[in-house]
Parts: sequence; structure tokens; C-alpha cells
Amino acid sequence: MNLSDSRTIKADIDTVWAALLSADVLKECVPGCQEMTGSAEDGFQAVVVQKVGPVKATFKGEVALQDMVPPNSVKIVGSGKGGAAGFAKGGADVRLEAEGDSTILHYDVEAKVGGKLAQLGSRIIDGFAKKMADEFFTRFQNALEEPEEEEEQEAEADAPAKKGWFKRLVS
Repeated sequence: MNLSDSRTIKADIDTVWAALLSADVLKECVPGCQEMTGSAEDGFQAVVVQKVGPVKATFKGEVALQDMVPPNSVKIVGSGKGGAAGFAKGGADVRLEAEGDSTILHYDVEAKVGGKLAQLGSRIIDGFAKKMADEFFTRFQNALEEPEEEEEQEAEADAPAKKGWFKRLVS
């Protein structure tokens, strides 16, 4: 499964780059992530719980950042094993482009699965992978952008999911 898209994030390129290298941001953005440890230099270890069709599994895996060209591009490569459910591996080529006060984030995602997961069929797997990528990059964008005034009032009751939490942390 291959997927390409881009998003315009209302944050400068250095803030977006720092967020891509942060275990805390990645943990918040990866759907189903229970645990994320490590660093950009040494790689990250993650525990992710996901349900794909009728198969629910806990994946333990590793994520590495390769081919880094700060603050312009990075390749994110990961793999995980979900026991009897099988395995998943893939990566994303991420390219950042400054545009005024915003950053355009381009991404090309590739995902592969094996074991019981592969038996679900490509339509289910492709749909799931697209949903996961969209959800990750939506959460990533929300972590960096300042909320609108009315969203800010609503978000005060929901502190962990507050929009712009990472950007405020590094500002």
C-alpha cells in the first residue's frame, strides 16, 4: 500500500522539525500508541494496540529516523510484531517546505503486513493504512497549530488533546 499527501501546518519549519523528532509528540500522534521510548538518534521503541477488521493485536516494534536532512526531510521506518496476528512494517518519506509562517509537510507512506493480517485482504488493509496515516498526520497537525478562539475554550476541558500543545511547549 502506498499513499502520498501533504498538509499545511500553521507553524514554522523548525517547530515542525522538532516535533518530528520528539518521542512525546510521536506517542500522542500514533493511533493506539501505549508507550514510546527512545530518541531520534538511537531510534524509538513503541507498543501499539490496534484492531484491523476482526483482528486485534498488540504490536511491539521499533521506529528509526533515517536520511535526515535537518530541517527539510527525514525517512521514518518502522516495524512491529503482533504475535499470532502477524507483523507490520513500513515507512514514510517526509519532506518539509517553508511557506511564510507555515510549513507544508509532504509525505509518502508505504505499508506491508504479513500473517493473519495479510489474510484480511488488500482492501481492508489499504483502508486501514490510509486511516492510520490520516489520523497520525491530523493529530500531528493539531499538536502544532494554535487553536481558534472558540476551539480554545472547548479544549480547556480536554487538556491532553489541546490543539497547539507542542508549539506552546517550545515557544
